[in-house]
Amino acid sequence: MTIAERLSGRKIGFLGGGAMATALIKGLVVSKSVGKEQIRASDVKQARLHELSQQFDIETTLDNAELVAWADVLVVAVKPQIVDRILPIVRTHMRDDTLVVSVAAGVPISVFEDALTKGARVIRTMPNTAAIALAGATALAAGSAATEKDMAVALALFEAVGRCAVLDENLLDAVTGLSGSGPAYVMLMIEALADGGVKVGLGRDTALMLAAQTVYGAAKLQLETGEHPGRLKDMVTSPGGTAIAGLHTLESGGLRRTLIDAVEAAAHRSAQLGEQMSQKRRSGG
Repeated sequence: MTIAERLSGRKIGFLGGGAMATALIKGLVVSKSVGKEQIRASDVKQARLHELSQQFDIETTLDNAELVAWADVLVVAVKPQIVDRILPIVRTHMRDDTLVVSVAAGVPISVFEDALTKGARVIRTMPNTAAIALAGATALAAGSAATEKDMAVALALFEAVGRCAVLDENLLDAVTGLSGSGPAYVMLMIEALADGGVKVGLGRDTALMLAAQTVYGAAKLQLETGEHPGRLKDMVTSPGGTAIAGLHTLESGGLRRTLIDAVEAAAHRSAQLGEQMSQKRRSGG
């Protein structure tokens, strides 16, 4: 089924109008997967709601309860620190058939299931900021009461802004370390490549454009061909050439190990934050 078919007739409410909600709304509107009348958003900031209304021609509201009561797909897109504060409103006003989709980083499914009515259907997601450019990478995990149909609906939301993978929840910390935090690593690499270009004589703007386009093109090449990145690397690396000289320097500097360590460190930190949130809820803090 197409994205439009899976979302047909759905009323999609965004609780929180920040960057990720904006990216998802943009994806749905640009792809024409749903009608604008099927999307609403709430936020505490009137200026933010005005921007969403002007940009996407959707209805907005300052009243979270009104939004929750209207939606049958509720996307919880608030900061993780305030999830506890909004869940009582969700519990009180959500419909019996509401599907709750969380993009609140690090908040376990159990936090939602414990706070909402018994049998609440929850799907936790870990998207990344590339969704803003409709090139996101998102992992999704289903709660105990979520059905295959629920997952199909959630996948449709995120396929409108990129690629998706369905995983067990215990793997979402690993996803956070890799694709969730990954755009930051890649931005650092783009910045460093551009600095290298400037060092050997290129203008800053030209170096930055070439660096960013090179990273984009390499990623697109791998995704479209499905080839192992090592094989694609070898296609560029001729005997005694420039690429092997550069690769030797990268290996000498420990780039491969550093990136592996970065993913591992970020994944561990994600797990720590999730455990802290669970402990806080258990202690009633």
